[in-house]
Amino acid sequence: MPTYAYRAVDSDRSCDYCRQSFEVIQRMTDSALTLCPQCKNPISRVLFAPTVVIKGSPLTETDRKIRDYEKDGKWSHAAELADKEAEKTNRKDLKTRALEDYKKAGYNFDKYDT
Repeated sequence: MPTYAYRAVDSDRSCDYCRQSFEVIQRMTDSALTLCPQCKNPISRVLFAPTVVIKGSPLTETDRKIRDYEKDGKWSHAAELADKEAEKTNRKDLKTRALEDYKKAGYNFDKYDT
């Protein structure tokens, strides 16, 4: 169940409990409290901005272009772009992606290993 915060509407007529704000665990379907449980003065629910969590790094324009090339089956274009960007930025994930795209394009790197 979520925790809701409440605060006094008028801090001059409130008790210490609701003046500072307090939290109540309630069901989402429960109505919001309108009166302080201790002093019975009007209270209101405190709204907080939602927390947004972004995992990983945001997509760059180059990442979008690589993804679009891959979506269109243009493996050699995607590989070349990923390879160039990996050289510039030292991103290992792009180097790995470039190798995978080169293989999908038909390049065989095994014959060059000695």
